[in-house]
Formats: sequence, structure tokens, C-alpha cells
Amino acid sequence: MFESAELGHKIDKQAYEHEVPQLRESLLDAQFDLAKAKKFPVIVLVGGVDGAGKGETVNLLNEWMDPRHIQVHAMDAPTPEERERPPMWRFWRALPPKGKIGVFFGSWYTGPIVGKVLGKIGGAELDRRIDEINRFEKMLTDEGALIIKFWFHLSKKAQRRRLKALAKNPRTRWRVTPTDWERFRLYDKFRRWSEYTLRETSSSTAPWIVVEGADERYRNLTVGRILLDALREGLSSGMPQAVVTAPPPPLRVDNLNVIQALDLSQSLDKRDYRKALEAYQGRLNLLARTPEFKKRYSLVVAYEGVDAGGKGGNIRRVTAAIDARYYTIIPVAAPTDEERAQPYLWRFWRHVPGKGRVTIFDRTWYGRVLVERIEGFCTEADWLRAYGEINDFEEQLVRSNILIAKFWIAIGKDEQLKRFQNREETSFKRFKITEEDRRNREKWDAYEQAVCDMVDRTSTDIAPWTLVEGNDKYYARIKVLRTLCDTIEAAL
Repeated sequence: MFESAELGHKIDKQAYEHEVPQLRESLLDAQFDLAKAKKFPVIVLVGGVDGAGKGETVNLLNEWMDPRHIQVHAMDAPTPEERERPPMWRFWRALPPKGKIGVFFGSWYTGPIVGKVLGKIGGAELDRRIDEINRFEKMLTDEGALIIKFWFHLSKKAQRRRLKALAKNPRTRWRVTPTDWERFRLYDKFRRWSEYTLRETSSSTAPWIVVEGADERYRNLTVGRILLDALREGLSSGMPQAVVTAPPPPLRVDNLNVIQALDLSQSLDKRDYRKALEAYQGRLNLLARTPEFKKRYSLVVAYEGVDAGGKGGNIRRVTAAIDARYYTIIPVAAPTDEERAQPYLWRFWRHVPGKGRVTIFDRTWYGRVLVERIEGFCTEADWLRAYGEINDFEEQLVRSNILIAKFWIAIGKDEQLKRFQNREETSFKRFKITEEDRRNREKWDAYEQAVCDMVDRTSTDIAPWTLVEGNDKYYARIKVLRTLCDTIEAAL
């Protein structure tokens, strides 16, 4: 893969100076059209050999284009805040919105390659990380993103000359660090595992472009031309979403329905409820304050359920047991303009908790396979591929010691109607009932089918669904509290 980037390509000064003004003008025009259309984001990855001109090229792009619409991220070693969360968290937070260009100087490839070369991870872990990256980039392109991946290459001799020249010049000496020389000594290993990684992650929708870095003018024009062509092609095509080949939902030949199988008659009397509430809230409080939980774990609590199912009251009983300084409640409604400019899961990734914290989602990322599916707010391809993306998201959380408790609170159709009527008749509850709630009742069967598919496809060993019989609010609250206690205790 790298041999073609060691051929000694050069561009003479006169030809370079002749082409640059027109290239800059064309890049600015394409960037303006991108910002105006706001149809898709552009993600530019810049990686490669130390001394191959990565920094100079990124600086040049900022000079040639409007830096107000370019977000450059130098992804150095993770900060303490970033180390508390899944490795991909910091990249999700830095993704550019539609209409913007995000340049990642160092990316999600750096950690796996460096880890393998330095012996910190084995081949199996590298392959797992590569699979994770491929799924991530597939998700981005399915969401409409344009990904351009540049790998700047130098031969071993050329890298030695480059590092020596930089170290000799007083004005550039600071750019050569002991780490650069240490990595040069490992050049052959870096080349082997970089080439392997690039080969395994170069896809039709996110291919790698290997750029020879020895000649500055050749490097600059190559990157500028490729970026311009990609922008023009994306703008002319409108960046349609990739076709998803996921299979359709399975036919329920056994007629099993996990929601209808629930025994909604289960209940607790008030006296037993109060005793159990005090016991489980106390137990949850102690578990959330244990040194091991604070140091090693965090907790994500995901609430879904039918309208008027009792999620709000349930959440209040959970938060009453936890120190207010250590939990956050995220109410999820229709996405904002900022959230619509990003991939679907972005608005959930940015709320992933750090160590010792609890994040409670009042409705969740499952909206894509529930309300968006039923109401037609996304395409069939979107919600079909969402099952896999959600499972991948949750797996990354669990790998980083984030405990996940997912609750579907179920109530009967008659019970829902009774609660709607109660809300209408109670002045301080009227705000809870909307025309949309009433309209959703007409699609009860469709929502029930979607819930069954959701549980079937996303209830995993590491993040199982807990189905909560919610006709009796007392019973539902205790079941949730007991499950949370069991989840934390199992981890500890």
C-alpha cells in the first residue's frame, strides 16, 4: 500500500504557484456552498508518519479556506475526563455538524496502532478495535457524512532526513520530540501495523488516500485537489444515504408477544410499598456511595414506556435515593436543530457519565425504533440499521464499566385511558396530557409490535431489558429500585 507513496513525486515551483490561486478560489467556493446547503458534514482524518507534513498541511487548509467553518481537533493523549469514558466519546463530541468541515489531526486510528506497536494490545484486540472503527464509519456515512482519510507517508530514509532537518533548524527544533525519535526506531513495526490497519479499514465509502509527504508542493496540491473533488461530488450528489441491506423484521410465527405476556395485575398494598421503598432507597444510596462504585463505575438508567406509564414518578423515587450532586436527568424530546445536524446517537453520546455518576434518560436512543419508526420520521433503512448501532453503542459503554439498566414500563390500554382522564380532571396534571398522547392511542398495536421487535433485537446479556408491570405504580417503583440495586451489586 505504501510503495506508491515512495516514488519521489515532485512539482516544480512555477507549476505550483500557477495552480494554487485557482485551487484556493475553488476550495473557498465549495466550502461556501457546503455551509449554505448544510446537507452533510465533512470529516477529514489526517494521520501518518512523523515528519511527513501533517501539521503543515492542516495549517495550509486553514489558510486556503475560511477557518470559521473548519473545526480542527488535535487529538492528543486523552485527558482525565476522557479516560473516564469510552474511547470514542471524545471523537463523538468533536464531530462537525452539517455544513462544516472537521479536521482530526490524530484520530480514532492512533490509539489502536500505537497500542499494537508498543505491545499494549494484542492482535485480537486490534482486530476488535478495527471492527469497531468500521462500524463507526459505516454509521457516519449512512447518516450522510463525507469522510476523507489522508495518510501521509515517508520512507525510512526520508523520515530520518526530515527529522534531522527539523531538529537542526532553531526555528523548527521544538517540533521534534524524543517520542518522534523513539517512534522512528520502531519505523518497521509502525509501517507493518499501519499498513494492516489501513488495508482493513479502507472501504468504498471511506477509503484511505496515501499521500507522499517528501515534497511539500506535491503534498499540498494532492490534498487540495482531492478535498475539492470530494466536496464537489458530495454537493452535486446531495450525499444520499447509503443503501442498508439489513433484513426486515422477522415474522412472529410463534405469535409470542412479550408485552401481552406480562401480568399487569401484580400490585403492592400501601403499607408494604412504604416499607420496601425505604429499604431499597437506602440500599441504593449506600451502593452509589461505595468507594469502588465511585472509582470504577458509572450508571446509565434508560426509561421507556407508553404515555402515562408512570416514568416521572418512578424517576423521582430513584433520585430521592441518590445524592443530587452525582446524578443528571436527561429528558429526551424531539431533536433540536443542533441535534438534527449531527448523527442520531450524538445527542446521547455527549451525556455519557463519568466515574461515580448516574445519568437517567427519560426516553432514550430507542426513539428511532419506536416513535420515529411508527410515525415515519425516518426511513425504514434508518430504523433497521439502528438496532445494530444501538447494540454497538451499549457495548462500548459496558466495556468502559458503565452499567446499563433499561426499563420498559408497561400498562394496559384501559389503565392508560383512566390515567388520561385523571390528568384532564386534575388542574396541576393537565400539562401532562397532549393531543399527541391521544393520537398515539390509535397506534397502540403498531407501538406494541415495535416494542416486541426492540426487546427481541436489543435485549443482550450485557444490557438486558427489564419489563416492568406498571398498572400498579407502587409495584413498578419497587421493581425498578430492586433492579438498580441488583445491577450495581452484581458489578461490585
